[in-house]
Amino acid sequence: MSSNVLSKQAILEGLKQAKAGKTKEWRDTLPTWCPGCGHFTALHGLYEAAEKLKIPPKDFVVVSGIGCSGRFPFFIKGFGFHALHGRAIPVGTGIKIANPDLTVVVVGGDGDGVGIGGGHFPHAARNNFDMTYVLLDNAIYGLTKGQISPTSPMGMKSGTSPYGNIARPINPTTLALAYGATYVARVFSRERDNVSQIITRAIEHKGFSFVHDLSPCVEFNKLITYQSWKGEVAPLPEDHDTGNRTRTMELAESRDPIYLGLFFKEEIPTFGDHVHQVRESFK
Repeated sequence: MSSNVLSKQAILEGLKQAKAGKTKEWRDTLPTWCPGCGHFTALHGLYEAAEKLKIPPKDFVVVSGIGCSGRFPFFIKGFGFHALHGRAIPVGTGIKIANPDLTVVVVGGDGDGVGIGGGHFPHAARNNFDMTYVLLDNAIYGLTKGQISPTSPMGMKSGTSPYGNIARPINPTTLALAYGATYVARVFSRERDNVSQIITRAIEHKGFSFVHDLSPCVEFNKLITYQSWKGEVAPLPEDHDTGNRTRTMELAESRDPIYLGLFFKEEIPTFGDHVHQVRESFK
């Protein structure tokens, strides 16, 4: 069975789920992504998370940058902000600082998040802002019809790299761990239930939570597909210690297999907690 058939089946099932049950309360404009796009699964995950956590739409904010993922705020009820290319994270942190009671979810692609916006990622993580960052990684610039991105593998060819990519790819999961994110997970868009569960737990987490979603582009990336990733991914070992950042880094760097699941989690004071302590010290 081809990856395109697999992906179309996945999205048809995802749309059925999105239209069923209480998650319909969170649906807004119908998505306009290509049939089979992995982003549908992440969108459904946000629907389910918001419903399970009983977050009122008035308290829910989705921020996006530029790229195929930039349309997220239009497809889910609540507040939304479509930011400049690479600037979704600072907009999200600004919203959280201005109104700490809001649930803030930042969504971006691999180009938006670790390309032009890569300089914002470490500071959001190290400051432990209480927000969630979902990075949808398709290893391509899809909106502009297929250019090499920071996560594209070496040797991959595109319209702008006809002789193959000569740069080593970035691993967003290891970056999140190195930057000090307090919740780090990786998921695969073919596994809808797992994506929903991980996103829900990420939003529940008090601190900076990062979800690296392997989200295939069925239109412009013919090298990395649902089928190819299916043969490369595996769940983290059952005895994995989510509190050991050093050991977790080794697992996150693995390419054979590419591990999925919750890599790391710790509970430490957030940026907001520290601000509150400073304010209290002046009383």
